[in-house]
Amino acid sequence: MTANTPGARQIWCAVLGELQLQVTRPSYETWLKGTVGIAQLDGEFIVGTPNAFVAEMLEQRMYTLISQTVERVIKGPADIRFQVIQDDESDEIKEAGSPRTTGAQASFSPGGPGLPQADDDQRQPAQPPSRLNPKYTFDTFVVGKSNELAHAAALAVVENPGATYNPLVMYSDVGLGKTHLLHAIGERMRAQGLRLIYATTEEFTNDYIKAIREGKTEEFRLRYRNADVLLLDDIQFLIGKEQTQEGFFHTFNALHMSNRQIVITSDRPASALKTLERRITSRLAGGLVVDIQPPDLETRLAILRAKAELMGLDVDPVVLEMLGTRAHRNIRELEGSLNRLVAYADLTRRPINVDLVVQVAADTRQQEEAHQVSEEAVLEGVSSYYKIDIETLKGRKRDRKTALARQVAMYLLREEANMGATAIGRLLGGKDHTTVLHGCRTVENQQNVNDRLRMDILKIRESLAG
Repeated sequence: MTANTPGARQIWCAVLGELQLQVTRPSYETWLKGTVGIAQLDGEFIVGTPNAFVAEMLEQRMYTLISQTVERVIKGPADIRFQVIQDDESDEIKEAGSPRTTGAQASFSPGGPGLPQADDDQRQPAQPPSRLNPKYTFDTFVVGKSNELAHAAALAVVENPGATYNPLVMYSDVGLGKTHLLHAIGERMRAQGLRLIYATTEEFTNDYIKAIREGKTEEFRLRYRNADVLLLDDIQFLIGKEQTQEGFFHTFNALHMSNRQIVITSDRPASALKTLERRITSRLAGGLVVDIQPPDLETRLAILRAKAELMGLDVDPVVLEMLGTRAHRNIRELEGSLNRLVAYADLTRRPINVDLVVQVAADTRQQEEAHQVSEEAVLEGVSSYYKIDIETLKGRKRDRKTALARQVAMYLLREEANMGATAIGRLLGGKDHTTVLHGCRTVENQQNVNDRLRMDILKIRESLAG
């Protein structure tokens, strides 16, 4: 094993800061989290991985992206080699690849006035703990005017599940914290010993369809209806799925009548879910519906201060104000801007100050302009790879091959051409923006389990870069 080089560790942290802004969150969590820079020797940069499978996947799927990012960070050529870390160094790997966390969550006594009690031996989690993100807790959620009602409602639900605000529906645009609150509710209720199911709407749909196909509908009913708490993310993806809406309606009714807590997120209020069955939107509107707005400057600064403190940094308030003023669309963009700044500071051994913010902003703008490709190039790339003409991609043909190519086009138009869902929908023949969001989410999720799809997208991206 090559001895660890402190400089390599520092370089790789900077590279991870860049990669976190270039790949999807599932891809980062699956393949990059837990890696570490081991050494930089004779034009070769060695990356340590937790196992051989990750090393192979990074070599096959992400080599070009990683190589380009490393070379940009070190400002010179480098061959990348992936090396499995030895067992005696695995703790070091985990420490290097994992963010710091705050103290332990407070524990609460099980149950509440509105929730039926269960015997201790029955009160088991209804799913593996890993389905909830341990970083998304109430302790790490920064409260401001834009989200204080949603935060207060989430706490009220935790303190009195099944009785207060049932269902609780939280809606917002992407990256504003509704999923964070959903997971925080789940973590706190799990600590109370409640039986919990967390699922995305797509996962609920897949479970329901599979149960029907395999004749296991009773098993499906028992699994969902025996839960004390149902957390369902992105209910807007039920639109257009009439059969699944039927299953959800009966699941909702069974849980609600038993005073089981239901918490749901959406990208819009229940009243705007126009093509969702009226009886479902009526049930949702019968609870508490709260929205989360983009954070104001004061909240953005509070988020940046909390993030800097978590990273062990003492950052000049003027620097934080510059970052907060520039990044304002959502929290992910905000945190990404700080990660990028810290990466530059670590690499160049410069203090984090106003001059560095200006330089990083200029470099970032140049990289984005250089990286962004045209919508025409994306459509041509997808059309050429799947051998489907562009007019078919824009049309209504729905065979499996065309549907897949169209979803890949949606995903790449968002990721590579930086287009919004509404604009993508217009480009692809007037598709609804919910259809576009669903297509992007499907491709994003499938890349983690479908090697063929991941390779397809990698090859199309390489053709766009070439």
